[in-house]
Amino acid sequence: MTDTPVTGTPALARIVVGVDGSEPSKRALAWSRFMALATGAVIEAISVWHVPVAPVIVGTGLPADPELRAATGRLLHDTVTGVLGDTPDVPVRERVAHGTPARILIDAGENAQLLVVGSRGHGGFTGLLLGSVSSACAEHAQCPVLVIHGDTPPPPAAATPRP
Repeated sequence: MTDTPVTGTPALARIVVGVDGSEPSKRALAWSRFMALATGAVIEAISVWHVPVAPVIVGTGLPADPELRAATGRLLHDTVTGVLGDTPDVPVRERVAHGTPARILIDAGENAQLLVVGSRGHGGFTGLLLGSVSSACAEHAQCPVLVIHGDTPPPPAAATPRP
């Protein structure tokens, strides 16, 4: 389910999480659940699709392809249900957006309580570095940013969310 509005929740009580189906983004989603339970916030899970400029320049006509949007929506929904289950214990809004991931997430983080992203390492020493999206979010977001490194799971959630 994409672009589903969440009702009955204050607009500012949001935790935005970038989801691309990768293991780091799955861990970011799990941590966003933990943080949403702790704060009473809604999770806004966002997946981004982007058509490279080069094909449009050479005239192949690949503007906003509905198949890419649909595939991104399926990936997002499958990832959300795979990590949080079919009936999550926190409100989740799935959103598919077209553009560059860093810009979309930074913009979505405006007035959010938190932006959560996975870190995309390359193994070895360079695995300690932030990926370009997480780095841009950490530098430019207007809300706090939580970058998930490694594979440490979030602590067990409390039975009752705090207001």
